Amino acid sequence: MTGVGRLIDAGIVRRDVPLGPLTTYKAGGPAAYLAEVGSMADVTMLIESELTTLMPVLVLGRGSNLVVADAGFDGLVVKLGGDFSKARVSGVDVEAGGAHPLPKLARLAVDEGVLGLEFFVGVPGSVGGAVRQNAGCFGSETKDRLIVATIVDLATGETAESAVGQLDLAYRHSNVAPSQVVLSARFAGRRGDPTEGRATMREITRWRKEHQPGGTFNAGSVFKNPPDVPAGELIDRLGLKGTTVGGVSVSEKHANFFVAGPDATAADIRRLVDLVKDSVFAASGTMLEPEIQFVGFDI
Repeated sequence: MTGVGRLIDAGIVRRDVPLGPLTTYKAGGPAAYLAEVGSMADVTMLIESELTTLMPVLVLGRGSNLVVADAGFDGLVVKLGGDFSKARVSGVDVEAGGAHPLPKLARLAVDEGVLGLEFFVGVPGSVGGAVRQNAGCFGSETKDRLIVATIVDLATGETAESAVGQLDLAYRHSNVAPSQVVLSARFAGRRGDPTEGRATMREITRWRKEHQPGGTFNAGSVFKNPPDVPAGELIDRLGLKGTTVGGVSVSEKHANFFVAGPDATAADIRRLVDLVKDSVFAASGTMLEPEIQFVGFDI
């Protein structure tokens, strides 16, 4: 039996799995293979199968910044679960697996009287994604609280702990490679009153509801903010709110959010992103850089 066959029999790997439902846009085609790993034993078995070196690999978190082409991804998608979804508070440190949702992490910390991670309540991603992208909002970033991350390289099988200073964390950037998976991370908090933390989280949630489109299929901020002017402001100045391609529109509430209808395709999303990017560049000379990761597209 091949290594792939053993993984399929073990329930770790499935073939031809639709990826759209695993993303916040709910659009896109299937993965040739999807590996759902819930333990280090699963990770080891996956690496030993050599599947991770035989084809392209995509690490999937909560799918909040991902658009998969309608034709799908002809490779292996790796998604953490099980043990990697757990989190705990130890003193003023908060330890969490790479699959743990950031809003839940913020609430867990506050409930345990640990403050400093409240900003994560406004980030619709996972711990692994936060490390990979140095996620942040409301003036705080992952690098401000991260102590260390445990990372496995699916290409080499090497697992190592990387301190925050080793990850080259900058605005929506790290040196975590595409073949690497953030298995867990440890964050530094501070002792504080849970009432204060809950008030901060309520304010963040209130602001998001007031200024960002809720109850829609979207991927959060589409573009990274340039140094001088926020991307949403550049788009808004051109009167592009409401601009529509197929089933996707620039939000009327926040121009750096694109909202998708139930019939939207990945191609619609890509065309609208390119249209807005080209329009902003033509008008201002600023080339917006997408936060969204496009997978399976020709260019």
